[in-house]
Amino acid sequence: MVAGTLFLAVLISFLIYTFIWRRRVRKMNMPPGPAPLPLLGNILHISTKEMPQSMLKLSEIYGPVFTVYMSNEPAVFLAGYDCVKEALLGHNDIFGARATIGLGYQLFKDYGVLMSNGERWKQIRRFSLTTLRNFGMGKKSIEERIQEEARCLAQEFKKHVGSAFDPTYLLSLSVSNVICSVVFGERFDYEEEKFVTLFSLIKETFRIMSSKWGIEKNNPETEFHFDNLFGTVIDLFFAGTVTTSATLKYSLLILLKYTEVARNARKEIDGVIGQDRCPSAEDRLEMPYTNAVVHEIQRIADIAPLGLPHVTTRDTVFKGYKIPKGTTIFPMITSVLKDPKYFKDPKQFDPGHFLDKNGNFKKNDAFLPFSIGKRTCLGEGLARMELFIFLVTILQAFNLNSDVGSEDINITPEPQKNGILPRTYQLYVVPR
Repeated sequence: MVAGTLFLAVLISFLIYTFIWRRRVRKMNMPPGPAPLPLLGNILHISTKEMPQSMLKLSEIYGPVFTVYMSNEPAVFLAGYDCVKEALLGHNDIFGARATIGLGYQLFKDYGVLMSNGERWKQIRRFSLTTLRNFGMGKKSIEERIQEEARCLAQEFKKHVGSAFDPTYLLSLSVSNVICSVVFGERFDYEEEKFVTLFSLIKETFRIMSSKWGIEKNNPETEFHFDNLFGTVIDLFFAGTVTTSATLKYSLLILLKYTEVARNARKEIDGVIGQDRCPSAEDRLEMPYTNAVVHEIQRIADIAPLGLPHVTTRDTVFKGYKIPKGTTIFPMITSVLKDPKYFKDPKQFDPGHFLDKNGNFKKNDAFLPFSIGKRTCLGEGLARMELFIFLVTILQAFNLNSDVGSEDINITPEPQKNGILPRTYQLYVVPR
């Protein structure tokens, strides 16, 4: 009887708690969403392994602004270009701060430029942009480093002529080497022990970021100390290596499937650049088709589908709904890159999304792989230059083949990985 009475008391208490909690949730007048359960939130409505797709389905039901509860904490998701633009550009003072989430804090703390806020973020971002420009960002010097690395990558590809290979490792090393040349002032041989060790420990570095690395700070007011320096370097390696190399990996897979697109791009490359010089960023102006291909690859690759989380800096009303201060906001980049209002056939790979009827390159406002607003990616210019020069160098030097028929090549992301990782594949390269 004691056990039965205790169980009944717990059940009644839970029901009362549920009633009060749901009543409080309804009174908040937040954006609509699936009915949450106390403590569990909306765990039954989303897939933790395919979250972007789960959120897209919810946006079809609840509209461009909706609420999902992670346990008892609400998070607001923004879908579509118009909605994301209005929030991150029209109200960037409210939606522009970076959210602090458990994993992100464990990896990055609030040091560096990626996860920081307030005066720290302003100072470190301003310093980082100035330093990168001094190191050659947007200038000929950084382009020459990328060209050198692209030539080295092509030489590594040549070592695999005649046999199938997975390009993932080489692509990651080459992109990482560009960051090394910026941060350390030199590139490394792909087999150099120091470089291989550095590359293999990038993920391990994220783990040790949770430990305390700081020294005794002489000036407690300054943000220019070891923790922020270390955090910023980690940010550069993470954002500048993982994302760009993953996009390049997608590039080759997509071109293995769409062989005609590869042929057309190669024809343009031969006509504008030829075989005797390295491609440059300026060539994009004379190569509308290849430029469109690179843009469309980034759009389809969609390697940051949910975007990095933001947080509201004060109570606000957005689209008629109340959003309290401190609410986590997810601007769903995937919903922007696949917005049917701005892309004729958003699920289909088609360089024509970035070409006008005369074959000239056409900008598209909804092309936001680097996000938008004051939290836009710090290395956008570097990434754009790398993607163009690396990909054009590969197509200039090689034809790409596969043992798998083009109709059987799957360019969708690795399943159960939240739409982030490209599938593993093998390719053959044939020197031209």
